[in-house]
Amino acid sequence: MDYTRKFQTMADAARAQVEEVAPEQVDALMAQGAIALDIRDKEEHDKGHIPNSLNISRGKLEMVIEKNVPDLNTVLLCYCNAYNRGSLSAASLQSMGYKNAKVIAGGLNAYNALQKS
Repeated sequence: MDYTRKFQTMADAARAQVEEVAPEQVDALMAQGAIALDIRDKEEHDKGHIPNSLNISRGKLEMVIEKNVPDLNTVLLCYCNAYNRGSLSAASLQSMGYKNAKVIAGGLNAYNALQKS
């Protein structure tokens, strides 16, 4: 997908400020209590997602996250298809006080590629 330069600059800045988690680490982190947070739209989530992930679309994230995840220390592994929306979401969650908001490097695409190998 082609993005505007301003959007991509904003997404790149968000990505630079959040910690990335390798797709290989996701299952183990979830087994330890981390939440994989699919920030894509419901229609995207319904087509495929990380098992047991929580789906909150990017458009409603800041409005509903506290009801779904009240503990600010929860490890949140944000993801979209690749990087942009996941990085923006993790950065936004950090600004809300979620200390352990991270992004899955490469998003769902990277996670799925790992599962197929």
